[in-house]
Amino acid sequence: MCVAENRVTSVSSAEIKKASVNTKYTWEEVKKHVTPDDAWIVYQNRVYDVSDWYEHPGGAVIFTHAGDDMTDIFAAFHAAGSQAMMKRFYIGDLIPESVTHKDEQQLAFEKGYRDLRAKLVMMGMFKSSKLFYLYKCSFNMCMWAAAVAMVYFSDNVGVHVASALLLGLFWQQCGWLAHDFLHHQVFKQRKYGDLAGIFWGDLMQGYSMQWWKNKHNGHHAVPNLHNTSAMTSDGDPDIDTMPLLAWSIKQAQSFRELRADGKDSAFVKFMIKWQAFTYFPILLIARLSWLNESFKTAYGLGASSANAEIEMKRRGLQYPYLERVGIAMHWTWMAVLASGFGRFSPLYGMAYFLLATCSCGLFLALVFGLGHNGMATYDAETRPDFWKLQVTTTRNITGGHGFPQFFVDWLCGGLQYQVDHHLFPMMPRHNLAKCHKLVESFCKEWGVQYHEADLVVGTIEVLQHLAK
Repeated sequence: MCVAENRVTSVSSAEIKKASVNTKYTWEEVKKHVTPDDAWIVYQNRVYDVSDWYEHPGGAVIFTHAGDDMTDIFAAFHAAGSQAMMKRFYIGDLIPESVTHKDEQQLAFEKGYRDLRAKLVMMGMFKSSKLFYLYKCSFNMCMWAAAVAMVYFSDNVGVHVASALLLGLFWQQCGWLAHDFLHHQVFKQRKYGDLAGIFWGDLMQGYSMQWWKNKHNGHHAVPNLHNTSAMTSDGDPDIDTMPLLAWSIKQAQSFRELRADGKDSAFVKFMIKWQAFTYFPILLIARLSWLNESFKTAYGLGASSANAEIEMKRRGLQYPYLERVGIAMHWTWMAVLASGFGRFSPLYGMAYFLLATCSCGLFLALVFGLGHNGMATYDAETRPDFWKLQVTTTRNITGGHGFPQFFVDWLCGGLQYQVDHHLFPMMPRHNLAKCHKLVESFCKEWGVQYHEADLVVGTIEVLQHLAK
């Protein structure tokens, strides 16, 4: 309900646009506006109507918190001063007393983690080391040069196999670099991060920068959440894997509503029954799907989701020329390399490409698959607060079972501290180890449990979860 001038009234979207700045809203009223075409959000007890705002600089991710409080996810994603852009959407204030699902302890907890964030800012933990990233970029390019040289200078099959595996590992490491740049961990000027993302994403991997940002930002905002309904955009796109994989009982049963008889199809039954065995084979070929979605996005041939489709129609690509040129150049150098500089047969060249591509999928899955898969899932309408959502849906990766910590740190590219990264996505990876100690202490103080596992134990946990 809307409270204005001590009166309780119901409101329409048209009336809201004309409301005075003194208008006050209950939490119950805010919760009614949960779809992209009717989206209200709350920031620091101020209510904003962002309905149909696909022009949002971050894209449709803003609709993940329609009908909810976005205070903490806003702080996680935006530079200081970004809230000034929200002024034109302001429609009134939230009545704090109407938020009955938060008691004094919860409010104190939220203040506690906001104070921790302020402390990390004061400590300089969000400042990047340019020398560190120069080293990482140089190391990656050396991997690429070595993989190319192994093909150019050798006719040995074993050397070519090693080259393809090295190329797959190079792509995996490029993913972490693009991830850092596009989270704006490196540069304060976001344009520089975007341009670096195009280099490491479009040119070196064949992935559309904007396709990745649209998908990944949504994941960060609502990890492991199921959509409230088919009309909302408050679910995690990374677990939208049906009918191939299901991460909860609710998701496993979600396709029944699409059939007239209300039952699972034979294909769904087969895939869910055997998903613990098909998990890795699916991930081996996942990169082919990502390449396809990226190509379609860059060249306007389709979109990976309904929201992305509307966003492309309304905004288009942020860097259309650079993205298309980058992907075209990627396939050009990849074709030259996979042909052995003209020496390989088409079949041999295809085998080289598939080995590199599938190994990359495996190398990526060993890291990001452990980040969230097999962890808690929630319905969007019953999500916990920002901190508990990020912590309980996320798994850190440690050394163990013969894998030393320094190797895990290199392989995972910062995502071994997945919990800490999700809490502070704009923090450079080289500061996450220091941050982790403070996060660990805070969680112990407030009785919030977070989960860690090594590569072997974590993989077993994921497979056991799928088997259930």
